[in-house]
Amino acid sequence: MKSFNYKSATNTKDASKLISGRAAFLAGGMSLLPAIKLRLAAYTDLVDIKKIKGLSGIKVSSKSLKIGATTTHAEVAVSNEVNKSIASLAILAEGIGDPQVRNRGTIGGSIANNDPAADYPSACLALNATIHTNKRKIPAEKFFKGMFETDLKKGELIEAIEFEVPEKSSYIKYPNPASRYAIVGVYVAKFKKEVRVSITGAASSVFRFKELEAALTSNFSPSVVENINISSKELNSDIHASAEYRAHLIKVMTRKAVSSC
Repeated sequence: MKSFNYKSATNTKDASKLISGRAAFLAGGMSLLPAIKLRLAAYTDLVDIKKIKGLSGIKVSSKSLKIGATTTHAEVAVSNEVNKSIASLAILAEGIGDPQVRNRGTIGGSIANNDPAADYPSACLALNATIHTNKRKIPAEKFFKGMFETDLKKGELIEAIEFEVPEKSSYIKYPNPASRYAIVGVYVAKFKKEVRVSITGAASSVFRFKELEAALTSNFSPSVVENINISSKELNSDIHASAEYRAHLIKVMTRKAVSSC
């Protein structure tokens, strides 16, 4: 591992000021540190934000669930507030990695990294989330740009993620048996006027499946999924699964998600 300067911030203003050159924010470090160790990334400075008050915690209202950026996956999984308002989000968090990852990794770090097979980005799209930063509010639709790419600017820090509370929702994934990353994960959320379906693990970045959404908005039933043609053309093909198999999994996981709602 190449050497770097370690810095610690006590508030978001200081954290932004400490970001200079090739630097990154450090919370749980579950994605960042392995990338540095494997020489997939190199930074001159790491700015620790775990001590910043106000970046963790969970707040719920009748219409939304707001989770602080440094809240761990384990905290989301066992939260009474999350389980009561969006139980599928707690189930998603419980299925991330192993106990070490869940107790160190953070929701903000996960979406900032935007791994193509990460779970939380699918929740952000399906639950019509808003990403609150120290500079602005970003709709999830505009936040995820591509593989490991987001709309965050240099020095911009995620403070919280606010999810819209649906009438029903479910997240089902086919996990890699070693990493528990999603080979394919499907998040279905039913709202009063629409159904949103987001897919992770299948392509270069998380995406909404508009044709499935339209069909399920008209008839929220697992049976309608059978009539949707799912092309493998733009899907990933690797040692874990072919593009054709991923297309098949999208259909299977969507049916299961709708049935679980």
